[in-house]
Amino acid sequence: MHFPIPVLDDVTQTELAARLQHLLDNKTKPVGSLGQIERLAQRIGLILGSEAPELRDPQLVVFAGDHGLAARGVSAYPSDVTWQMVENFLAGGAAVSVLARQNGIGLTVVDCGVRHDFAPRPGLVINKVAPGTADALEGLAMSAAQCNVAIASGAALVKDLPGNALLLGEMGIGNTSAASLLMSRLAGLDIVDCTGAGTGLDAPAVQRKIGILRQVLARHPDAKAPLDALAAFGGFEIATMVGSVLQAAAERRVIVVDGFIASSAVLVASALQPAVLQRCVFAHQSGERGHALMLAHLKAEPLLDLGLRLGEGSGAALAWPLLMSACAILREMASFDSAGVSRQDSAETAVR
Repeated sequence: MHFPIPVLDDVTQTELAARLQHLLDNKTKPVGSLGQIERLAQRIGLILGSEAPELRDPQLVVFAGDHGLAARGVSAYPSDVTWQMVENFLAGGAAVSVLARQNGIGLTVVDCGVRHDFAPRPGLVINKVAPGTADALEGLAMSAAQCNVAIASGAALVKDLPGNALLLGEMGIGNTSAASLLMSRLAGLDIVDCTGAGTGLDAPAVQRKIGILRQVLARHPDAKAPLDALAAFGGFEIATMVGSVLQAAAERRVIVVDGFIASSAVLVASALQPAVLQRCVFAHQSGERGHALMLAHLKAEPLLDLGLRLGEGSGAALAWPLLMSACAILREMASFDSAGVSRQDSAETAVR
């Protein structure tokens, strides 16, 4: 039995949208002069159902898992780096740890399928489906049952999180390959256009990676439906993220999407329930080849373009202050009437 896909309401076609636009247009500024921040403010207002949205207790979750395909040499780093980086997250030394701490964002690391046994401690959730996925070139990366368990665990995780914003992060050596495969199959794009250097492969290694991924796609010609593709190409951390995205969307939390791998989870979730995208804010366009095409496929407008390709949720954390600013503009910026400032049309009338 598959995880039940939530039914989501349409948050965009409401009277609230018109009221939010009116509020923004009547702030003490030229209409539209805050550009993308105004669109961001309206999106957050619509998600939270408020003319004065307030983001509370933001939670950044790093979903971690290993990939059987990594043994084929699709990454510049060995698989042991996955568990070593999990320890680094928990010790507070990773980039995302620093950024979460700086911005007052709660940080949780989830072992979705790391090939390592962690000692229980605060900040770590152990939802290990298996110690890494299988080699997708030999068979399914995960069974349908494992995929369902991962998705359900992601949904359950979000139910227990405080706040009204979920920031997506991930860690898993080999997971750019899984994301590229999902993008190629679900977006109907050639694998060449979906595949980049990942953790830092050189040009010949990228070509070898493309060749391997092309073989994987050929190995699973019938994995066309979203959940079938997810099971075939894998990523326990991606599948768990899919469940978290679906649950966060059902709860109308603001979902802050990080880079390429997080976007691949949203790609799967939105293929299952398109209204998921109405609840998403895309933090940035990463330096990973394929991410720009994926964002275009999702009709997403990223907030930043800094050439990031770290993952972890680092881009989501960097973009977070922009979300806070957008909400503050709606809540606190004066209107022309409240500030006693003349409007442009009033000045034009006086000249005439």
